[in-house]
Amino acid sequence: MQTVISIILVIGVLIFVHELGHLIVAKRSGILCREFAIGFGPKLFSVRKGETLYTIRLLPLGGYVRMAGEDPEMIQIKTGHDVLLQFDSLDQVSKIILNKSNRQQENRLIEGEPLNVQRIDLDHDLFIEGYNAADELVRYPISRKAVIVQGNQELLIAPYDRQFNSKSIGKRAATIFAGPLANFLLALIIFIGLALSLGVPSDQPIVGDVLPGSAAEEAGLMPGDRIVAVDQKVMDNWNELVQTIMINPGRELTLHVERGDSQLELVVTPDSREDNMRSGEKIGFIGVHQHFEHSILGSFVYGFRLMLEVSTLIFTSIGMLITGALGLDALAGPVGIFDFTSQAAAAGLPMLMQWTAALSVNLAILNLLPIPALDGGRLLFLLIEAVRGRPLDPQKEGLAHFIGFALLMLLILVVTWNDIQRIFFNQ
Repeated sequence: MQTVISIILVIGVLIFVHELGHLIVAKRSGILCREFAIGFGPKLFSVRKGETLYTIRLLPLGGYVRMAGEDPEMIQIKTGHDVLLQFDSLDQVSKIILNKSNRQQENRLIEGEPLNVQRIDLDHDLFIEGYNAADELVRYPISRKAVIVQGNQELLIAPYDRQFNSKSIGKRAATIFAGPLANFLLALIIFIGLALSLGVPSDQPIVGDVLPGSAAEEAGLMPGDRIVAVDQKVMDNWNELVQTIMINPGRELTLHVERGDSQLELVVTPDSREDNMRSGEKIGFIGVHQHFEHSILGSFVYGFRLMLEVSTLIFTSIGMLITGALGLDALAGPVGIFDFTSQAAAAGLPMLMQWTAALSVNLAILNLLPIPALDGGRLLFLLIEAVRGRPLDPQKEGLAHFIGFALLMLLILVVTWNDIQRIFFNQ
């Protein structure tokens, strides 16, 4: 149960932060955001706050912010529709109720002025025109905050200046980029937070923890010891010390150690272990951990460095996939991510947080790839629009996104099958 909760929290936080980035910038740009959703499919929970409906949906495979103008409106009013109109204190239409007659709904009488619609403009001029009960042609102004009611569903109208496509290319690009940016910021905050709480790995050849029963403990090494030389070879940093020990499995080594004001010589024989990263090659291991230092400035620098290293690794892997150096079996789908998350959770909170940060960077970078249906694909279309001086045909762009989404779903199916084989059948 703890593992399941960890997976739900990690995936949920990554999706929430990503979509929250879109939502915040969209609202600041004046775009009407109809829904903020975590997951897809049927609604499990919903609450309305202001203009936006916040929902949690059944399938935790992503999320979305539904902005006015991106998709056709769910409720449309056409010529010939019979509606009921309600007005505000300024005599503007505040509510348009789709109803053929002034009949009872939900055991109550809906009041309003009946109108047979002839013309309506909800984008620019904001008016509705039609025949009233006296068969007179009348015209009423519509409030910018008017709602359309159909049964139990209410839809706030979106004047053109509140729609996504009405905004400048810069504001639209910022709204799209805000999702990946939020994931980068989340990763950075986690990396810095871990460094502040656990410390920053020291580059100096100083012993941190000594594992019980290890070769280092048998040799007499203690936390805080500085290993200045191995077999008379000076150790300038931690990595040099690690490499020296790794290439000497089973060989007796003399360590020159500084312990406070004392100078010691200790003899250690590294255990011999197989290195899974090097096809089972034998490497040396003495059982010490790196020393950690606590520094506020160092924690920020280390957090930035970690995020840069993770980003570089992901970009390198993507390049290898493109060139064919890596196959699709190297990718992990939802099943693989759930498996890795459960392993990280079992290893403890710090490891789970590190995995969450790495996964957040991965989500940000993958979303920025110039593939239709991803944020990067949408940014690519905005770049094309900026170069051409006019947008592409919406139908063609929509078709490109649909094809991109279909191909992504196919890829997810393939890597998910690979995950199932690897995890459950060891193939």
